[in-house]
Amino acid sequence: MHSPKTSTLTFTDNPSNLSLNLFSSSVPAGFPSPADDHIEGKLDLNEHLVRRPSATFFVRAAGESMRDAGIFDGDLLVIDRSISPKSDDIVIASIHGELTVKRIQQSGKEWVLVPANPDFPVISLEGSEGEVWGVVTHSIRRHCGR
Repeated sequence: MHSPKTSTLTFTDNPSNLSLNLFSSSVPAGFPSPADDHIEGKLDLNEHLVRRPSATFFVRAAGESMRDAGIFDGDLLVIDRSISPKSDDIVIASIHGELTVKRIQQSGKEWVLVPANPDFPVISLEGSEGEVWGVVTHSIRRHCGR
């Protein structure tokens, strides 16, 4: 967990467009097939990753507590603050002033933050000065380090 850095965040409902080529053929993850050179159109990542620009922010995951949910150290997380968290959502929460990413679950009348790695403890939101900052909608992983 990292402490939030003091900075000014500016949100906008009109993000700039970033249109990149989208090829019409799927890429199999098994055996290779002949490549298809047909371009389907342009793809704007804002359309796929950011539904509510003024309520969206990004953070980088640190550590191994969410590895079994497919979130790894260094992944970029897209968070939407306008979504009300429900049980089993992955959220960004502030616990004692430090940010963490965990799955939120209701246990009886209590809400808890559950890691996706059995080596980490469950965190109770009751009495911990905890606050959910938003719901994780996407994670982006870098596969090439150069």
